[in-house]
Amino acid sequence: MPYPSYAKVTDQDIADLYAYFMKGVQPVAEANRESDIPWPMNMRWPLAFWRWTFAPKVATETGSTPDPQLERGRYLVNGLGHCGSCHTPRGIGMQEKSLTGSDGDHFLAGGAPLEGWVAKSLRGDAHDGLGSWSTEELAQFLKSGRTERTAVFGSMTDVIQHSMQHLTDADRLAIAHYLKSLPPVNASPAVKAESNTALQLSRMDVSTPGARTYIDNCMACHRSDGRGYAEVFPALAGIPVLNGKDATSLIHIVLDGGYLPGNQHAPTGYGMPGFAWRLGDQEVADVVSFIRSGWGNSGSPVSTDEVAKQRMQH
Repeated sequence: MPYPSYAKVTDQDIADLYAYFMKGVQPVAEANRESDIPWPMNMRWPLAFWRWTFAPKVATETGSTPDPQLERGRYLVNGLGHCGSCHTPRGIGMQEKSLTGSDGDHFLAGGAPLEGWVAKSLRGDAHDGLGSWSTEELAQFLKSGRTERTAVFGSMTDVIQHSMQHLTDADRLAIAHYLKSLPPVNASPAVKAESNTALQLSRMDVSTPGARTYIDNCMACHRSDGRGYAEVFPALAGIPVLNGKDATSLIHIVLDGGYLPGNQHAPTGYGMPGFAWRLGDQEVADVVSFIRSGWGNSGSPVSTDEVAKQRMQH
């Protein structure tokens, strides 16, 4: 339960949620599942000390200039949306290192691997954040889970399916407006696309490690230029999430595949098969490293140990 985030929810919204749960959700005859949390983690009383230390009463944060759209976005991101639960790094006590945009550069700067996925930075970094996104593109992503160049994956799929697609256009724009107001943490420039990789692949040049694996398994959908097909198969060229320090998410997708579900705004779903059964650790490491360094991308190489660790977990 994201207590620090929900502390910012207004009393009226809490009352409305209570009314909905009590009056709008039909009861079911289902016995509660037995707790499988081992001792001593199943004791609840230490949570009081955790909350006292890491979840103090949060004062309402307001901007320096009156902007209703910005303030609405801030409220949704920091409160009901609890975006920081995944997208903010955590400390030794598993607490979010920052709870608001005015509480340091850790806020929404990207989380640690969780269930094989890494929540990316939502700050304005051009290299691996939202610096290259427009407000409209971000709002469209929250609405349908796809844009001209990218698509939702991992745990964020549930967020789009069960939450964001049901918001109003105004609220999605407010969220995007607020996220775009967050300054970058690093001044690294955006990835500049280059054509050498596309030329190499179009010539079927397999001299680079990973190129053969890409040609045999990836190129039909993601293409030789790495641009994919708009709103169907995401681009791999110049995509910030591929240039982050941690390649866990990309390794996970290559091994287990992924699915872009349809929703009320984009009804057709598309899937990518997993290649764990077909590719060895070295082949996966080679192709992931190839993708993270091709078309101008500047992600670091991936080792076979990283792949093996992911394979064991999933």
